[in-house]
Amino acid sequence: MSDSKQKLTHKKVAILATNGFEQSELFKPKEALEDAGAEVTIVSLKSGKIKAWNKDDWGKSIDVDTTVADTSAAEFDALMLPGGVMNPDALRNDEKAVQFVKDFAADGKPIAAICHGPWTLVEAGLVEGKTLTSYASIKTDIINAGGQWVDEEVQIDGNLVTSRKPDDLPAFNEAMVKTFAAGRQAPTASKNAKTTEHRTLQ
Repeated sequence: MSDSKQKLTHKKVAILATNGFEQSELFKPKEALEDAGAEVTIVSLKSGKIKAWNKDDWGKSIDVDTTVADTSAAEFDALMLPGGVMNPDALRNDEKAVQFVKDFAADGKPIAAICHGPWTLVEAGLVEGKTLTSYASIKTDIINAGGQWVDEEVQIDGNLVTSRKPDDLPAFNEAMVKTFAAGRQAPTASKNAKTTEHRTLQ
């Protein structure tokens, strides 16, 4: 694993989340990003702390570093969207949060989303023409928004990385670090010359 160390040195990564994020889907990717040398910033709708949902009850809290009103995509190199049901449902109903996500895509910056995280991508209009995965219950939302949904532990389409659930976190984190290290690509709006990749654990 030492090969992954420092792949993301000097990279600034935003994790966009609010109350009700799935605990493991924020803390484990954050740890993987920091282990790879990234500077990670927790961005939310309001300042203070946000609280995780851990399986069937409230879990750990984490400090918010800045809000969507006080920062911009221009300050970061990549974006990570954890899941949980309440978390993306609140984000996709916040205009500033949706615009924050759109701005990463418009600038060709990589985005990684897991579980219900792609719900926010749907709201931002970023799944049309893309191949991605997610928690199975939002499959229809992705298809209705023009995306192609696949049942894979991790899916990479250009600079977009998606996974289904906490069990997929090892593969998700590996693909996220690799994609974030590669940096910007052509803006997400382009549907041409698309490349997709998926992997399945043995």
